[in-house]
Amino acid sequence: MARFLIELPHEGESQACARFVKLMLTSGSHFLTHADWGCQDGVHNGWIVVEVGSKEEARNILPPPFRRQAKIVALNHFTVDQMDEVLNSHRT
Repeated sequence: MARFLIELPHEGESQACARFVKLMLTSGSHFLTHADWGCQDGVHNGWIVVEVGSKEEARNILPPPFRRQAKIVALNHFTVDQMDEVLNSHRT
């Protein structure tokens, strides 16, 4: 399975945060309880890493009203050899 980072922004006003949380709660989404949040530091985003088969499956984890605004990023690891190849390919 592939790993994806789901980033879900919302507006920064306290009322917007409350609406966001309420909608998440009423949708039954586990995103709310499994995500990391930046709200207390002024960054109004939630992040969660999931293992699923595709980017579309990752997006479908979210309640429908949030899917369009979410940013989904495929994650990967590099070995030291792979990093050497990347560095060597960028040398002039």
